[in-house]
Amino acid sequence: MSGGKVLVIGGGGREHALCWKLADSPFVQQVYCAPGSVGIATTKKVECVELDIKDYPAIAKWCKENEIEFVVVGPEDPLANGIVDALTPLGIKCFGPTKAGAEIEANKDWSKTFMNKYQIPTARHKSFTDAAAAKEFINTASYPALVVKASGLAAGKGVVVAANKEEACKAVDDILTDSKYGSAGSTVVIEELLEGDEVSILAFTDGETVSVMPPAQDHKRVGDGDTGPNTGGMGAYCPCPLITPDQLLDVKDQVLQRAVDGLKAEGIKYVGVLYAGMMVTKSGPMTLEFNCRFGDPETQVLMTLLETDLYKVIKACVEGTLKQLQVTWNTKLSSVGVVIASKGYPETYTKGCVISGLTQVSSLPGTEVFYSGVSRGANGSLVSAGGRVLLACARAGSLRAAAAAATAAAALVDFPGAHYRKDIAHRAFTNM
Repeated sequence: MSGGKVLVIGGGGREHALCWKLADSPFVQQVYCAPGSVGIATTKKVECVELDIKDYPAIAKWCKENEIEFVVVGPEDPLANGIVDALTPLGIKCFGPTKAGAEIEANKDWSKTFMNKYQIPTARHKSFTDAAAAKEFINTASYPALVVKASGLAAGKGVVVAANKEEACKAVDDILTDSKYGSAGSTVVIEELLEGDEVSILAFTDGETVSVMPPAQDHKRVGDGDTGPNTGGMGAYCPCPLITPDQLLDVKDQVLQRAVDGLKAEGIKYVGVLYAGMMVTKSGPMTLEFNCRFGDPETQVLMTLLETDLYKVIKACVEGTLKQLQVTWNTKLSSVGVVIASKGYPETYTKGCVISGLTQVSSLPGTEVFYSGVSRGANGSLVSAGGRVLLACARAGSLRAAAAAATAAAALVDFPGAHYRKDIAHRAFTNM
């Protein structure tokens, strides 16, 4: 079977997992990744191409010349900047929302207004462009605790959980007055702090039907016990038992389906992945935010449990036939991913450190390594090239066994300054 050709946009661990899963399909002849990475290029049937992912005409030309069947967009920035809008009119099929659909992540102010309009459960909030008005609201708000957010895309940053009103006011000054996050902070969103367990609920959609993935949980803080500064994610596990099957159904109906239907009512056909960051509170699941794409590192653990051919799922979403496809997951296994990060991450990171232990990890049963930030050293060895360097992912028959295996795999990987969390999935264990 010759199969089709697919182009994945991006170059991190999320894109590596997508390439790995797509390459496993008998319907896929070749997976290309732009810009990709040295680590991604180690996957069989995957080739990295040097394309400027901001140059949409060049991408379109290359896709035509290479008979690309689908473009799968990984990161949020190209989606928010309109890559789908640029490629689709040229006959290039894309898995990912248009610029208008990506507003659900790229503009938190718009997103919160949208949630209220379509009765999607979320925290009370107010948005401001004036610092004095924002601080006046903070000082008079009846909320027991506050979260201050830059409205635009701030690379996973720009969110401050304020310990008190003074800290909230300082966050407003950082975002609005000092432009800490540039244009992403031209509007600030202030909302009540929700308490509970945070769970990532992702769904495939063709703009009509939603197919919900198993719940996952990301670990944002750099240190064990959820201590230290926030990061892009130090690990994840799936399925997450902190949300009940009934609550998951509520999220599907009242959050994800309601959002897709609401977007359609706004004239936006949303195709791709819709990611709902949920807080499971005492009064039920509440929506913290939406993302317009796969999460990282949730994608890595999710892809190891997906039984249905990813190519078939993407094809169904793009062609509007998702309702006819039964997407199945391996519910007998748990998957845990542990990120190994560079010295200094998340504030800074070191490059060029030679990575050892990868051969040992790759020989472990049920274990995969997904590369986030690696390059080739002078002697051809793999070296660190980012804050998050790689993720060791393990599957097992129980969550405890998967967590132990992933942590043991991470311990085998070594480079100067390497650090990782040893308690991924700990919140699930305290509730078991």
